[in-house]
This record gives sequence, C-alpha cells and structure tokens, in this order.
Amino acid sequence: MKSFLFGLICCVLVHSAWAQINVIPKPTNVLTAQGAWSFKTKMKIGAPADARWAHVAEMLAAQLGKATGRTPVVAKGKGDISFVASSDASLGEEGYRLLSTPKGVTIQAQTAKGAFYGVQTLLQLLPAEVFSETPVAGVKWAVPYVTIKDVPRYAYRGLMLDVCRHFMPVEFVKKYIDLIALHKQNQFHWHLTDDQGWRIEIKKYPELKTISSKRKETMKGHYKDQKYDGIPYEGFYTQEDIREVIKYAEERFVNVIPEIEMPGHALAALAAYPQLGNNPDKIYEVGTKWGVYDDVFMPREETFKFLEDVLTEVIDLFPGKYIHIGGDECPKVQWKESRFAQNLIQKEGLKDEHGLQSYVIKRIDKFITSKGRRMIGWDEILEGGLSPNATVMSWRGIEGGIAAAKERHDVIMTPGNFCYLDHYQADAKTQPIAIGGFTDLAESYSYDPTPAELSADEAKHILGVQGNVWTEYMKTPAYVQYMVWPRATALAEVGWTSKEGKNFEDFSKRLETHKKRLDYLGVNYFGAPINGKFEYVWPEKM
Repeated sequence: MKSFLFGLICCVLVHSAWAQINVIPKPTNVLTAQGAWSFKTKMKIGAPADARWAHVAEMLAAQLGKATGRTPVVAKGKGDISFVASSDASLGEEGYRLLSTPKGVTIQAQTAKGAFYGVQTLLQLLPAEVFSETPVAGVKWAVPYVTIKDVPRYAYRGLMLDVCRHFMPVEFVKKYIDLIALHKQNQFHWHLTDDQGWRIEIKKYPELKTISSKRKETMKGHYKDQKYDGIPYEGFYTQEDIREVIKYAEERFVNVIPEIEMPGHALAALAAYPQLGNNPDKIYEVGTKWGVYDDVFMPREETFKFLEDVLTEVIDLFPGKYIHIGGDECPKVQWKESRFAQNLIQKEGLKDEHGLQSYVIKRIDKFITSKGRRMIGWDEILEGGLSPNATVMSWRGIEGGIAAAKERHDVIMTPGNFCYLDHYQADAKTQPIAIGGFTDLAESYSYDPTPAELSADEAKHILGVQGNVWTEYMKTPAYVQYMVWPRATALAEVGWTSKEGKNFEDFSKRLETHKKRLDYLGVNYFGAPINGKFEYVWPEKM
C-alpha cells in the first residue's frame, strides 16, 4: 500500500526531473518526485534468504564500499536498501521494480536476475563516482525519489568477441563481461576457432593447443597492402581459463555461448590434423592473412568423429543451452573437385554442394540436440535447407532472419550495417585502421530488430539483437574498447528498451553522463580524450 501511495505522489509531482535520471538502457516506465534519499553513515542491505539474492546484495555492497569507503552490512529481511521477491508475473524473469522513498530504496523482482538488473539501475541513479575502485571524497550519495518499472523488450541481448584473429587475455574478457552486465545484456558470444587461430584447449586433441593456436606472422596494415609483420603470434585458453570465465559470467547473469566453426573457417584445425581436410597429403599452416580460405573440413566419418569429440568437451565446459557452430563463408571449391564429396552428394541424394553443407549442419544439429542443447549458426545455414532445431543468426542483412522466422525458426538479428562494430565510426582519415564500412552511433541506435515484413506470430521468433566484434584490426584490449563502446551501449538500448521509448536525442543526452561512468570504469571508448595511439588520456583527478 505504501508503495502504491508513493506511486500516486510521483504521479502528482512528476516533472522535468527525467533529465537527471540518466539510466541506460532507458527503463520502461519512470515516475519522479522532488527530493532524494541520502545514504546513512551506516547502512544495511536486506535480501531474501536465498543464495542468489544474497549474492546480488553482496555485489552491490562491495561496489558501494569501494566508492564510498563504507561497506553496507548485508542481512536477511529489510534494510535501508531492500531486495524483495515479487509475485508480479508482469516482471518476468528479468524485470524489476525500483522505488526510492524517504525511507530508503526497494528493488522488487521475481528472480535474482531481475534484482541484478535493478542494481544496475540503482548504480546509475547515483553519481558516476559510484563506479570508482577507490573512495571518492566530497560526493553527495543520494538516490532521487523515483518509481521505476522496467522489463526488457527482447530476451536475447548479446555482444560477441572474436579472439581468433587477435587473442584477448582472461582479465580483459572479464572486463568485457562486466560491461555486458552493466548494460543489461545477457549473452556473451565467444568466437573461439577460425582460420587464423584455435583458442580453446581440447584434451582429446592436444595439437589444437600446440599447433593450431600459433601462426607464423600477421597481416600488417590493410588487407589490400598484403604486408606481414614477420612476428610469430599465439594464444589459447586452457579449460581452467574457460571455467573461470564462465563462473565470472554466471555471477553477473551473463550466459556464455561458445562458437566452434565448421565446416569452413577450419584451416587452423587442419594445420594440426590434415587428415580432416580435402587433401590429407597437403601441409596446412594456420592462416596468416585475413579473409576466407578454400580449405574446409571434408565430411568423412573421421571428421564427424573429431567434431563430435570437440563438441562433447565444449558442451561439458559450457552450461548454457546454446552452442554456436558458425556455418558461414564455407567455400565449395574443394568439394566440387573432390570425388569423395561428389560421391557423398550422390549417395545421400543431395542437390549440390550447398546440400552437402546442409547435410553436415543437420548431422551436427542432431548431435547437439542429443546432448540437450540448441544449435546456433550464421544465416548461411539456411542454404540447402535449414536444420530442424537451428537458431539463425542473421548477419548478411535482415533477409536471412526474415526467411528463418517465416519458417518458424528462432532468430537473433545482427545485420552488419547496424551491428558490426569493426566498421569505421567516423571519417577513416581520423581513425585507427579498421576493416572498412561505416556504422556510427546513430545508425546502431536506429536499428529495429523486428522486421516489418513479419506477421505477429512470425515476429515472436525474433529473440533479440547482438553486436559483433571481429578483431582482424584490433590488436589490443584498448583497441577493442575504442571500437565497441559506446556503439554497444546503443545496441544495449535497442535490445532492452521498447520501440516507442527510444529517442536518439534523449539517448545522446543520457550518454554524456554515462561516459563519466565509463571514465571511472577505465573504458577506452570512442569519444574519450585519447592520444596519438587512440588510447585514453586519463584525467588527473582519476
């Protein structure tokens, strides 16, 4: 009843205070009132008697302690900041309600995950200094009086990272996950294998670690220059590293999706196991140039045994329901020239080499399904006929997503012109080298993941949206950050906020405050003060 009355008060006193509610992604409903609840010298955070809820409360207490120098006590029941398990079905798994009144702050949710997203909003209601790793003096710690009900538009809100072209250390992967969680995204797509490097340890095939994770050199400059640096390059994650990252992500309610490429983008694997290729006598080398290679897996039984063994270890490591198998950019040249491939096409009654790719994908789909998981593939898996349980990731525009949704397959929208964060974001003459293309902040923000061509029933199969980060030209974590944020921030709002709630001018205003948060988090984002190497020049006060 008290919450209801406060909501009525907010309705009466609602005013232009939204300007100070600089939350990203923009919440579904916000009512504000004059005034704010100020922190006490000693505070208590109350949470239900449940380990997951207590974990969320402890994370909040820890961050408040870092920034203020005073760590709140976490206990069961009510507190100055209280978490309350709600029976409101309209909140769903990820929604929350946040109320700030003269008596304190309450976050209501059906699940601990929803409460976690409520915490991200609470932190953004506070001064940006709350994201500092050390106490900041002279800050007035107060939460404006507000009533927020917030539910995401899409269930899938992701960000991908390619670590094959350039390997990224575990600590940076964790920071990447931190930023995913801050922006209320819930999926981390980890691209782990490709022509230019195999980055995950597979116990049954140790040469993936000793051979496939290393290349003799790397392209220097643009692809068109065809120059190389002559410097050996390597890197891989042990299974212990993988488990560490997964645990870290789980603590932040982020699901990790591994991608193991097949049947194309296989050169690194073939360098270690040439018998899996179309020419077993060929000496394969891990790719040193960018782009697509003709060397692909040959669909022999030995190859399927290898792929199933690899996927078994991957599935044992990754607890999430999705396994990404790539399926994109698979040249058919070698299959056209192969007597074995042509005989297999005839034996299985396939139409052509596209049908052979579909045959491979369907067999892998069946295997993944038998393990209780769901397969994701890039939209090329539509070619030759789509696997029955496949989820399609539409990257070559939106047409693949439309076709899959019309066939009643689930779809994740990630078209290049909106969602590829390796494109230039400003005049190329002023920017570090990138693959090409142009996608600025406004274009990413303008994207609507649900195509108008779909009926209401078909549109239900659009699970959400994802930003993709390919690292051919991103050699360092700082480089990745510069290319990814704040465009990924825009895509986070695309995935969370209702279509009607989006407004780029409003987003841009909120982003100015959000950049201060990124400053304290040490993010090398585009728009920050940078030096000639496009690296952040930290203000003295920080």
